[in-house]
Amino acid sequence: MQYDYLIVGAGLFGSVFAYEAKRVGKKVLVIDKRSHVGGNAYTEEMEGIQVHRYGAHIFHTSDERVWNYMNRFAVFNRYTNSPVARYRDELYNLPFNMNTFHAIWGVKTPREAKERIQEQIREAGITVPSNLEEQAISLVGRDIYEKLVKGYTEKQWGKRASELPAFIIKRLPVRFVYDNNYFNDRYQGIPVGGAIRKL
Repeated sequence: MQYDYLIVGAGLFGSVFAYEAKRVGKKVLVIDKRSHVGGNAYTEEMEGIQVHRYGAHIFHTSDERVWNYMNRFAVFNRYTNSPVARYRDELYNLPFNMNTFHAIWGVKTPREAKERIQEQIREAGITVPSNLEEQAISLVGRDIYEKLVKGYTEKQWGKRASELPAFIIKRLPVRFVYDNNYFNDRYQGIPVGGAIRKL
C-alpha cells in the first residue's frame, strides 16, 4: 500500500500530524515501538484509577489556539503542578523558588537568596563544569545540590552525578518568587479520565 507520510512515533506530535494529514485527504501510516499511542503522556487503568505509566505529563501552553485545539479531543482539568521534594524528614517546594530558599536558609528576599547561592558558587571554585555535579553546584550552590539534586539524579540515572555529563542539568529552573507553580504557562491540565480520545 502507498502512503503519503510515514510517521515514526505516536506521541502527541506524531498523532496530531497524522490526524491533520488525514483530514486533508493524505494517507498516513503511524508506527511506534510501543503498543500504544500517546507517547510518554500515556495512561492505563489500574484498579479503576488512571495511572501515568511514564510519570505525570501535564499538557501546558500559553497559546490559546493550541489549548482550544487540544480541548477538541479531551476535557482537561485545571491542574497546577507544584511538586514537593522530601530530603530526610524535610519538605521543599519545587521548582527551586523563594519558598525553597526560605525553608533551607531562612532568607526572605530574592537578594538574600541570590547572595547565598553566589557565595556557595564562589566557594566551589568551579570555572568550567565537567560533569553534572559541578554543573548543578555552579547553578544553585552546594546546599540545594546536596538536598534536592544529587539523590534524585543518581536514582534516576543509576550513576553517580559526577559520572554524568554536565549538559543534562543546564535547564535547572530557579525562580526568585514565592510561587510553587512548576510551569509558567497560562493553560495547564491533564485530560479528565486520563487520556485524550482517539484522534
